[in-house]
Amino acid sequence: MTIIITAYAGLLLWAAWRALLPWWALPASLAINLLTFCMYWADKRAAQAGRWRTPESTLQLLALAGGWPGAWLAQQVLRHKSSKQPFRLVYWLVVLSHGLLLGAWLFWSPLRKSLIAWM
Repeated sequence: MTIIITAYAGLLLWAAWRALLPWWALPASLAINLLTFCMYWADKRAAQAGRWRTPESTLQLLALAGGWPGAWLAQQVLRHKSSKQPFRLVYWLVVLSHGLLLGAWLFWSPLRKSLIAWM
């Protein structure tokens, strides 16, 4: 997984260098990953204390928004959500979806041009 995350980071750097992504996508990616890791950490603490939990859909949306490397790191380091199979299945579908959406944005110019025009 470290290789996949490194390749993903390299792809983001390349895309920003080629102006296929705005420059701010790099710090935004770092921020969403830090936020995702912190949300996993907060959810783990809440689970241990018997307090209100972060909805799983929120964690999955953060992963879809680009925080999937932070989610993976949190699952490994914190051992949180790492053995719950239904959650893990959705997580991997989210990672695949994020990759497909990013790939479509970067390599299928009609999509990129139409979304830029829309924004």
